[in-house]
Amino acid sequence: MRSRTNTQPLLKSSIIAEVDERPISQNRDGQPLTCSSYAESAEAEVLNDLGGPRRVYSISTSSPSSSLPAFVSVLAVIAILYFAKEVLLPLAIAVLLTFALAPISSRLRKWGLPRSLAVIITVLLAFLFLVIFGLVVAGHVAEVAQNLPAYQGNIIAKIRALQDSGTDNGFIRRLTSTIESVGSELNNEGQPHASPGVGPTPREPLLVEIFAPSRPIQTLTSLIGPLLGPIASLGLVIVVVIFMLLEREALRDRFIRLVGYGDLHRTTEAIQEAGSRVARYLLMQLVVNCTYGVPLALGLWAVGVPNAALWGMLAIVLRFVPYIGPVIAMVLPLFLAFAVDPGWSLVLWVAAIFLILELTSNNIVEPWLYGSRTGLSPLAIVVAAIFWAWLWGPVGLVLSTPLTVCLVVLGRYVPQFEFLEVIFGSEPVLDPKERLYQRLLAGDPDEATDYAEELLEEDYLEDYYAQVAIPALLLAEKDRRRGVLTAEQMDQVYETASALVLNLAEIAQEEEQEEQGQKDEAKVDQRPVTPIKVSDDAEELPDGSGKTVFCIGGRGPLDDASAAMLAQVLQVQGAEVGVARHSDVANRRGTNLVPERTSAIVVCFLNDDSGRQARTVVRRLKRLYPATRVGAVLWTDGEDEKLSLDLKEADFVASNLTSAAREALSGSQPPLVAPPRKIRVRRPLNKTSTTAVQSKST
Repeated sequence: MRSRTNTQPLLKSSIIAEVDERPISQNRDGQPLTCSSYAESAEAEVLNDLGGPRRVYSISTSSPSSSLPAFVSVLAVIAILYFAKEVLLPLAIAVLLTFALAPISSRLRKWGLPRSLAVIITVLLAFLFLVIFGLVVAGHVAEVAQNLPAYQGNIIAKIRALQDSGTDNGFIRRLTSTIESVGSELNNEGQPHASPGVGPTPREPLLVEIFAPSRPIQTLTSLIGPLLGPIASLGLVIVVVIFMLLEREALRDRFIRLVGYGDLHRTTEAIQEAGSRVARYLLMQLVVNCTYGVPLALGLWAVGVPNAALWGMLAIVLRFVPYIGPVIAMVLPLFLAFAVDPGWSLVLWVAAIFLILELTSNNIVEPWLYGSRTGLSPLAIVVAAIFWAWLWGPVGLVLSTPLTVCLVVLGRYVPQFEFLEVIFGSEPVLDPKERLYQRLLAGDPDEATDYAEELLEEDYLEDYYAQVAIPALLLAEKDRRRGVLTAEQMDQVYETASALVLNLAEIAQEEEQEEQGQKDEAKVDQRPVTPIKVSDDAEELPDGSGKTVFCIGGRGPLDDASAAMLAQVLQVQGAEVGVARHSDVANRRGTNLVPERTSAIVVCFLNDDSGRQARTVVRRLKRLYPATRVGAVLWTDGEDEKLSLDLKEADFVASNLTSAAREALSGSQPPLVAPPRKIRVRRPLNKTSTTAVQSKST
């Protein structure tokens, strides 16, 4: 029995985004946008064809000449970021630290501290922690460098053992000697070779090293000179962070006035989302790294690796670097274990510790702490790491994820940069029904089934068919009516949808067993059975035990697919079901098609203009099976469930899956007398017969 925690409609888990995609300071016509005009234009909300409000990703119709300036602008921005990195890099670090320290400063202000005092305390504590952390790491690094000569013997012995560990002929040794010989030949390539019979080669010049007396001022300058740049950058970052924290509200107001004064709502929301995402990412990344580094230090200390605290602290810092940092944090302790232990047991223990911590962090800690993700896809993180590392070096690699988060937020609220969210965002750009329709067109039932199983982890089969599968078929029907869907494509959509229904038969059986178990428990406890709800707003579906329902496609392959889906839902409710295609009704003329003692016959139509066809099929079935309830389902898109067609010949007419299942499983009886069929007799209209009749009468 499968457990489900949520039975809300599937479309609620689709893309939740702003609908009105105007620029922050302009309307759709490019005119300046005021608060009143924005309120009026917000009423014109764009709705999805088969769902609720969603982000509209428009296709650009601009000409190549109009897109060229945008491309040049992007290249100009990249050039500025590259050549001005000496100035922009400290500012970027300061901005990100401001995002991270702003919650601490705000908390101190809530405790009653003045603004300036709260900012100074926050900055001092943060940078004091960083300085202490750096000093501890530097001390451990110096200790490791001092002890490395003591491990030289173990390293040489293991390298020799590896060289002799090949075949009996020493494969690794011979390979090493070959590589060394090739390297020596390459080094001597530019030197002239001695010809035979020529005199002795000239002697090579000797290297002479001149020692000059050391001067204290020059020595001090050589030591301090390389440190002046980093110290100056650190001081600049501290000063900028302090002033940004002090003037945070003023900077926010200036940014709003500069960018989006005419749209305060969207600009404020963009600033808040960018700040919350970056701060949450930095905080959660720090917590994840600490939960990784502290157990690592304890584990390395337990197995006997020297300077275990150093490797734990380096792991905390290096894991801020995407992908490369964790590898470096793992290689260094493994190399030290290789150098310290004469055997191989310590290396294996260290590898086991890293393996356990990686599995725990990636599968338990990170999913638990990252309840709200950064909004970036895994591929976007890799691409961003490569781009910012090329642009700003190692520091850019560390800042790649927060900076890309800000770009994605910019693309969410500024339509000109919408491509950033589409490319780097983690949210799907297609609704579930659109994604399923795309897989149906591609003829890929496997991926369609995998995606359906993901959705069915939290929802029931009725929800999936009602809110994803049937709307996907409606999209196909709209394309057919527009003339862009060929007959071959319709057959492919039908075959793929039928394969999807067959693949979901196991899940349908599980749901049927689950409902049967509830019935058995109700009988034991002598309490009434509570039917399963499709959703909180939908009515309960009745029990289908002891009833037989026959589902028929109306007039095309797409209707046949919808009939198969409805039949599977009815089967979950405990009813005996049968399915027939629209061609079966036309070929057999309905004779001996429906089993005896059938409770209801349901004819499914996706085209709301199929009124004439629906009347014909329903009237024919009513004549053949007068003791059976015959109804029609005219599927709608969910926005307007009012039927535009009144089928008086049908016992019931439904517009969605819930109402169709409820009507088909209801205990209502059909009318005892079938509607009479009017037969018209044609009279001869030729002149000969008319004249004969008149003469006989006279």
